[in-house]
Amino acid sequence: MELLLQRFSTGPVSTLGMLHKLHERHPRARREFRCFTMEDEPNDPKVPGHTRIPAGRYQIKLRDEGTMNRRYRTKFSTFHEGMLWLQDVPGFEWIYIHYGNYHGDSAGCILTGDGSQSNVDEDGMVTSSIAAYRRLYHEIIDEMQTGDADDHPEVWITIEDFA
Repeated sequence: MELLLQRFSTGPVSTLGMLHKLHERHPRARREFRCFTMEDEPNDPKVPGHTRIPAGRYQIKLRDEGTMNRRYRTKFSTFHEGMLWLQDVPGFEWIYIHYGNYHGDSAGCILTGDGSQSNVDEDGMVTSSIAAYRRLYHEIIDEMQTGDADDHPEVWITIEDFA
């Protein structure tokens, strides 16, 4: 599975994006919109907990340990199997895709939402975050669990900066 996050608006404290699922076999529907995203702003040098990750391509795996995983396992007990964890992000650890509405919920991670509010004149936000997260989580987990026990498909995300 290939996901594409296109960052389209960078404000003073947040970055908004659109997340798409890419389809190789369906040229007419190459990109399928999945949800809006919110991240922290870019900072150079990096400000821990307040800096978005670099654009690039990252594999997503599950992380089934840690405080955040325990919270999500309690909140989403019927389906949670681990955090959606971006691998090998230069200069960052424990970068997840998760729910949250405001840049303060991010700490460098990617937040999901079904709607977004502009971050040009005021702090941006994403809305209906939990609904978007549930939908995306199920889609990614379903993809990860296809195939046999030794040969599950990989899930990748490419992040592009337009703003």
